[in-house]
Amino acid sequence: MKTPKIDKRTRLLEAANKLVHRQGFNQTTLADIARESKVPLGNVYYYFKTKDDIGHAMVEHHTVSIHDQLSEWDKLPDPRKRLLASISAVAGNREVLAQSGCPIGSLCQELNKGDGPLADKTTGMFSALLKWQETQFRLLGMGKESAGHALHLVSALQGASLLTNVFSDPALMLKEATRLKQWVNAL
Repeated sequence: MKTPKIDKRTRLLEAANKLVHRQGFNQTTLADIARESKVPLGNVYYYFKTKDDIGHAMVEHHTVSIHDQLSEWDKLPDPRKRLLASISAVAGNREVLAQSGCPIGSLCQELNKGDGPLADKTTGMFSALLKWQETQFRLLGMGKESAGHALHLVSALQGASLLTNVFSDPALMLKEATRLKQWVNAL
């Protein structure tokens, strides 16, 4: 069976996500993205006029992925299992985190160092996750503490992601995920 051909825009976006995760947005050039995607540099401008256009497409791609993941977790029978699944998903990505950090956290951190629409757009990714987690904590009966619990969980996972990367040690994420699961189960 013949494999479907991936269109050039998709190849460019996949290459950009890969390179930016590995080396950062500011260090990645359009030429790097063209080379990685095997799309001639001149053709890049047909799909993305500027590097910021690629940045917007990356944020949109991550935002869709986050919403898709949240929809999958929403299929689980109760809020506790949903929260535990979100922790497990990050822990399951610990090898990648050790190597290059959190793709979403790293992108947001780097893009938010500047001003403008691209920086503003990145907040939506974490806002969606925080809102979803807050809803899960409310469903667990946490009331007014729900927003604080959501902030704690996202902060703990992002902090553990950062330390996992800094020390190149996937076991750090696994340890923190175990603690976070114990905390969620105790609520």
